[in-house]
Amino acid sequence: MKNKTALKGGTYSIVLTAIVLAILVVVNIFAQALPSSVTQYDISSTKLYSISSNTKVVVNALKEDVTIYWVVQNGKEDDVIEKLLDKYDALSDHIKVVKKNPDIYPTFTQKYTSDEVANNSLIVECGDRNRYIAYSDIYVSNGSMYTGNNSTSFDGEGAITSAIDYVVNSEQPKMYILNGHGEAELSTTFSNQLTKENIETEEFSLLTSNEVPDDADFVLINSPASDISEEEKNMLEDYFNNGGKLLVMAGPVESGDLPNLYSLLSDYGVKSDNGVVVDTDHDHYAFQAPYILMPTIESSDITDPLLDENYYAIVPIARGLKVGNTDKDVNVTSLLTTSDEAYSKAAGYNLTTYDKEDGDADGPFALGVDVTQNENDGQMIWYASSYLVDDTYNSYSSGANLDLVMNSISALVGQRDAVSIRSKSLQYNYLTISDSTSSILKLVMIGVFPIVYLAVGIVIVVKRRRANEAC
Repeated sequence: MKNKTALKGGTYSIVLTAIVLAILVVVNIFAQALPSSVTQYDISSTKLYSISSNTKVVVNALKEDVTIYWVVQNGKEDDVIEKLLDKYDALSDHIKVVKKNPDIYPTFTQKYTSDEVANNSLIVECGDRNRYIAYSDIYVSNGSMYTGNNSTSFDGEGAITSAIDYVVNSEQPKMYILNGHGEAELSTTFSNQLTKENIETEEFSLLTSNEVPDDADFVLINSPASDISEEEKNMLEDYFNNGGKLLVMAGPVESGDLPNLYSLLSDYGVKSDNGVVVDTDHDHYAFQAPYILMPTIESSDITDPLLDENYYAIVPIARGLKVGNTDKDVNVTSLLTTSDEAYSKAAGYNLTTYDKEDGDADGPFALGVDVTQNENDGQMIWYASSYLVDDTYNSYSSGANLDLVMNSISALVGQRDAVSIRSKSLQYNYLTISDSTSSILKLVMIGVFPIVYLAVGIVIVVKRRRANEAC
């Protein structure tokens, strides 16, 4: 009787073990059939294999079919690009990824670009619109003139999402750049980011025009060296009062002042001081230079993405703004502010000391403001520094300055969800294993562990049987 009971118990354990093993095999087969976007979890520190919410907004809004051609020879596929394309393919039924082997289709890329196309380049197409994404636009190399080191970042998501947005939208935002006052050229990084964000640019002068062009989505005034005329000021004010959008980056000038330009702000209760702001609070300046300001970032739709990611803006050589009362129907929001220990040096570019002197204006100051009309949606976003998107200071801020300006542009053109997608640094160590090690790991996980589990079950059954026999 005892032997029969033990035999039944042993048979039950063996059957249960076999069932568990069968379930594991079925689950493993099922998991292998699933796309990698479902079975693989991104644990990389920079979320290299993840898709941002901004991309999901663009993709989820698709109403037309988009094809992403992956130009690559067999055996030379980039694993990171492949996983990223799997993510896009899984996001929407409107996206289709098609691999094109140049050995089989040697002339395929000629209708899209005259460039020599490297492996793992991409072409995004929708109808008669397309964009070519070179491999060098996905893996971006950046050299530093200060450290002498080169760094590489992965901008695959930014490049692909930008291309999708471009091919499905025939009309893109247009920015007119005011000139005629010694304005600085756009920095390379800023210019490249505008292209990536599909923002068309064109220069114009109010000295030869009677008004801002009708097709302007917004006007940029970038680092003027001299003041605008009274007539130009009136035209810009009319533009703003009729719902126009202005983005201004204008700080102290080496000689003279900008009274007409800054009267655009003073009309709405924002006064400016013609000096260079110095902040003596150690938490509010960088590089032991009190004029290279690290302001407090105030909460707003424009600045919250920076606050969420714990970034700091670097604002060099800035004018101080004071937000006061106005009888105009506008909302004025401070975006960047100094500490209470800040003051404005009346000597400007000619300052010889950071100490407060007679004639220096007391802070605190705003360094960036958002002026929005309640009635007609006119908007001015104003930064009181001419060097905000200078390549050097943008690099010092780890790209936060550029993000701040691009978020401002998104607010002006009514695309608050279309903030910049940051590239992802590749400056970390990969866990690299050989094929033989990979095979051993698979053998251990799929073969050894189940066998050990079975062996443990058999040992337990045998022990129970012997214990029953002893009784």
